[in-house]
Amino acid sequence: MTESPVLLRVRELIEPITSDLDLDLYDLEQRGGTLRITIDTPPGSEGGVDMDKLALATRLISREMDHQDPMPGRYTLEVTSPGVERTLRTPAHFQREIGKTVNVRLADTTADQRRFEGVLVSADESTATVRLDDAELTEQVIAFADIDRARTVFVWGPQPKPGGKGASKQKQSKSNQNKSPQPSKSGAQHSSDSKKEPS
Repeated sequence: MTESPVLLRVRELIEPITSDLDLDLYDLEQRGGTLRITIDTPPGSEGGVDMDKLALATRLISREMDHQDPMPGRYTLEVTSPGVERTLRTPAHFQREIGKTVNVRLADTTADQRRFEGVLVSADESTATVRLDDAELTEQVIAFADIDRARTVFVWGPQPKPGGKGASKQKQSKSNQNKSPQPSKSGAQHSSDSKKEPS
């Protein structure tokens, strides 16, 4: 995915901040008047981003955005963590989640099978391979260009043994988010979950 010149500039400003905090810039999206910055712990970390570090990152990013003013016009800034079920949009997202259970929906609404769920076993720059949760443990190779939406699936407890009974999957989609909006020079609301533009 190619980022716009504005997002490339935002990335240049934010990556030194996340690096200093020993965090990763997981994702960067601009949707209309909202700029969403998702930060995460480095790959392989046992825990996620705690609230104190998320709040600190929000303050530092907000200050840098106000100082450098890379975004034209008014905007809403969201700084958040990806949570236990995270959206997968880029090859890097898929590559860091190998071994996790994922749910993938294809863009083609006429496809015989549009949804796939299973363990992500590999990913390169153009495709992901998912081992489906079926009797044959079929492996499905999916091109990123064909994906409409993909995310990890949080599974409670140990994985069930193949052919075993009783182990059920439960999903949780809560993410750690900083919910303290901060005013900015640009007039935007800096928040991790508010999408309301100031009037």
